[in-house]
Amino acid sequence: MDLLHSWGVSLAVYLQTEYHHYESWFHLASTVADLHATFFFFFPIWFYLNRNVGIKLIWVAVIGDWFNLILKWVLFGERPYWWVHETKFYGSGVVPSLKQFPITCETGPGSPSGHAMGSAGVGYVMITAMLSMAAQRKPSNLIYSCTVRGLFFFLILNCRSLQLVLLALFGMVELVICMSRVYMAAHFPHQVMSGVIAGILVAETFSRVQWIYTASLKKYMSMTLFLLTFAVGFYVLLKAVGVDLLWTLEKAQRWCVNPAWVHMDSTPFASLLRNMGTLFGLGLALHSTLYTESKMNSTVPFKTSCISISLLLLWFLDALTFSSKNEILFYLLSFCKSALAPLIPTMLVPGGFLWLFHNNKNEKNL
Repeated sequence: MDLLHSWGVSLAVYLQTEYHHYESWFHLASTVADLHATFFFFFPIWFYLNRNVGIKLIWVAVIGDWFNLILKWVLFGERPYWWVHETKFYGSGVVPSLKQFPITCETGPGSPSGHAMGSAGVGYVMITAMLSMAAQRKPSNLIYSCTVRGLFFFLILNCRSLQLVLLALFGMVELVICMSRVYMAAHFPHQVMSGVIAGILVAETFSRVQWIYTASLKKYMSMTLFLLTFAVGFYVLLKAVGVDLLWTLEKAQRWCVNPAWVHMDSTPFASLLRNMGTLFGLGLALHSTLYTESKMNSTVPFKTSCISISLLLLWFLDALTFSSKNEILFYLLSFCKSALAPLIPTMLVPGGFLWLFHNNKNEKNL
């Protein structure tokens, strides 16, 4: 394993040396790959473009990240920025010098990469959704005056071209994200590759699951409780047999060059409560009266307005941070913040527009 890790460190040093001009792009790739982008940006857009795709994005992101947490606790993956200081692989030789960045010092185990797994799962959902929407489009007879056979081949060729373009784009984005995680010294190459594979498998599994689109509020609540209970129970069980699952936090605090870069929101329990809050909030939103009333309005101006206002409010919500001095309060507030994220685009914003519409209508009647 040390040989695999040393190869990964060598690749990270090479990227930091030869591609340092692209540091801002790598930083952007890691930021976009974080599930914050899914919950606070991609979800509100897709929810109004296609409700089912928006719902699937949340489920794939939440279950994928939960599964990633369990895998991390089982696989105990090292991270380059601390492994290079603790390994005896180099002996008395020169130890490679790895640069660190504000997003390097994550506190959880490294295998598989959460960024790679989350971005691959979410990206796979969006790519397949776009291909499905393109295949369902029927060209107008006024535009295309050709034989049925000619039209058939035209559509097949264009669908294949679109498929190749989207798959190539997906591959390029994932490659840049994987490179960024290695460049930042947050992951080894094998960790990002396994993350991509696992993310695609989770997304492909949910492409065959239909009950999530009609799940009851009780189903959402029970699923949230089950995932939370299983993760906490698994943690308690491993701790009871002498396995310290927070061993990585001590390593992050010891080897991060800047203590301020070690954030509480990168701990395993922070991500767990964040995901459970998001799933809980989505369940509340989809079964609220405001959502039921607002989904009757499917006009383009209404959807466009809802997306715009939602993105603005979610930007402010995402900028809201909490002190980590009180861990219990920090986790509770993180849960509430995550629960509010899906409520804003699905219930609060459209509900606000409906309230304004009814108020204006009543004033005109008076």
